[in-house]
Amino acid sequence: MILENIRLALTGLRANKMRALLTMLGIIIGIASVIAIMTVGNSLTVELNNEFASMGASNIEVLITRKINEEDVSEDGMVYTESYRDRRPTDDDYMTDEMIQAYIEAYEDKIYAIAAYEDVTTTQVKDGQLYANVNISGVNLGQLHSDKIEMLTGRVFSERELNDAAKVCLVSDKFVNNMYAGDTAAAIGQSVHVEISGKSYNYIIVGVYEYKQDSYSFETVSDKDLYTRMLIPIRTAKAITHTNNYSAFSVIGQSDIDVNAFVTETQDFFNKYYERNKDFEVMAYSMSSYLEEMNSMMGTMTLAISVIAGIALLVGGIGVMNIMLVSITERTREIGTRKALGAPNSSIRMQFIVESIVICLIGGIIGMILGILMGYAGVKLIQSTAFEISPQSVLISIGFSMAIGVFFGYYPANKAAKMDPIEALRYE
Repeated sequence: MILENIRLALTGLRANKMRALLTMLGIIIGIASVIAIMTVGNSLTVELNNEFASMGASNIEVLITRKINEEDVSEDGMVYTESYRDRRPTDDDYMTDEMIQAYIEAYEDKIYAIAAYEDVTTTQVKDGQLYANVNISGVNLGQLHSDKIEMLTGRVFSERELNDAAKVCLVSDKFVNNMYAGDTAAAIGQSVHVEISGKSYNYIIVGVYEYKQDSYSFETVSDKDLYTRMLIPIRTAKAITHTNNYSAFSVIGQSDIDVNAFVTETQDFFNKYYERNKDFEVMAYSMSSYLEEMNSMMGTMTLAISVIAGIALLVGGIGVMNIMLVSITERTREIGTRKALGAPNSSIRMQFIVESIVICLIGGIIGMILGILMGYAGVKLIQSTAFEISPQSVLISIGFSMAIGVFFGYYPANKAAKMDPIEALRYE
């Protein structure tokens, strides 16, 4: 019986193609809008997650911050900033190697690596007419891992070079292009001379890494004038900056840890050392918590816009009900004939409900295809590399279109089922 009703519904649609298309239009627009919006929203979320993951979203950042005392808070709850204080953090306020080592021993099962760096200076390396712009900074092996440094030639620093503050360095392939005509093999073992604060320093190149532009930065200068990082061991850098301790570092945790819980544990661990420090304390945070909030916010925005777009489905459903009422009026004699031949009310009702569902289902399928194409175009328009279709949104949209067919088709179908066959046969 259901298959017969589907056949009758398709026959009726073929007989009135233009009317059927106009009836489906609201359903098509509604489904296409919802799927396109959900696709763009999901693609942006995936892109955002990938971007944060590349930046180390699960890493824990540990840094020195000013301690807020009771006298720092006014009666109206305003917190004074550090500008009213003269005291600045000194090397004695920073975290020591002993603190970090104790932290590693306490949580060795949760820590993959400690990433530490020390900014030194920005300068220019010269050799006759040749030059290269560099940002000199000290790093440890954990920082090289965090920065995802990929070596092209040579090697990274050895443990001995890191511990002994050796005068060695890693340079980028852009640096080699400027100074050694792109010959990375020839660059290994060469001495780089730099001037820092009026003093001369010489570093031996032990490795060349591949320069990668940050996806969130836009370089407007030529490769020749580009600033790239010249990396030296962190103890070598601290000897230049005359510091021994750390104002900040990153913790690369094991993949299976609860990052948010470990943030709290990390902060509590280091603040034990700062109980007697009146001015400073340690703060730990992870971008993963911010990422969760951003994902939640984007999900809410996508849902809200989808609900607005879903209004078109409601309008489409009303259009379906209107056309079904017209169709019933046109087919009054057919209904009367079927009832006179013994068709029960349930059969008449089912016939028109199935017809309504078929209209909405065909409209939903067309809308689904159009929505995917619109979503793909939207993703490419915003230059996102990710294209993530939401199967859930597709299934919900198609299911919702069928539900609309039942809901808005029931009243006309029920009206047809309750017709008096004698009156129906008399209808002109």
